Amino acid sequence: MGTFMAKPETIARQWYVLDAEGVPLGRTAAEAARLLRGKHKPEFTPHIDSGDFVVVINADKAVLTGNKPEQKFYRRHSGYVGGLKEVKYRILMEKRPEFAMELAVKGMVPRTTPGRKALTRLKVYKGAEHPHAPQKPVAWTIGGNA
Repeated sequence: MGTFMAKPETIARQWYVLDAEGVPLGRTAAEAARLLRGKHKPEFTPHIDSGDFVVVINADKAVLTGNKPEQKFYRRHSGYVGGLKEVKYRILMEKRPEFAMELAVKGMVPRTTPGRKALTRLKVYKGAEHPHAPQKPVAWTIGGNA
């Protein structure tokens, strides 16, 4: 008997909803990355993109623990001398919580072609409303559905 290898044409993609309200940002991002890669499926194959669609709601209500709101920064550089821009995560979570969640998930997905493809299936929304009801997403409890 050989090792099972999933084939791209046999992958069935499911839609899941993660509610980030009151849950640490990193814990939500880790669960989203796991679902995006398909590691929760028994037919997971590392080199095949077998993940599902993930809708994260209430991104503005995700929690940053400890001193992260004041001590953690989002940094980007323009490429020019003196072009470093820094934003505290407290401000980032107030103004662009969707971007903060996307950054966290992006850091937990591999930097490969399947990883980049998986990030296209991530949908993040500030509030509890999302336009993906026709896809019939299933609620996924963070840390629960093993």
